[in-house]
Amino acid sequence: MTAETMMKEYRSLKRELSVTGFQLQRFEGISESEMIESMLYSHHEGERVQTSTLSDKTAGIAVNYRKIMERENDGWYVFLFRRYMFLKEELEFFEYAVNRLEERHRSIIKDLLDEEMTWDIMMEKYHVSRTMISKYRKAALKDLDKQYELRDKQVEAYVLG
Repeated sequence: MTAETMMKEYRSLKRELSVTGFQLQRFEGISESEMIESMLYSHHEGERVQTSTLSDKTAGIAVNYRKIMERENDGWYVFLFRRYMFLKEELEFFEYAVNRLEERHRSIIKDLLDEEMTWDIMMEKYHVSRTMISKYRKAALKDLDKQYELRDKQVEAYVLG
């Protein structure tokens, strides 16, 4: 991801991280016993227990269905976990990189990320024109991109090394 993309997507990625974390904390899935009980032992009032090989087929279906449910539950959990870790890593790196900027650029970027802060309010706060805020933003993005390039080079060196 680039610094500009992170600037644009920052708030939505923070929301997604929060929702994904919530889903992970409350992840339950369907348990084996619930699945097997629902397929093998559920019966309605007045039904007789069948003593043919048909119940063996039902048990086989239940076991296969349980395996499928476990695989689906595992797949969903792994997806949530990987997405959470990716979002967390990207957001933490972006926030780290922003905090490493020079004071003026850091303040401008943090204000731009703030939903409540408009360009007009920033013009008053910093006593500069809209054009100057744009120049600060571009300079900050250039510095952030350098940090992203360094991170990418480190990953590349690890993968190729």
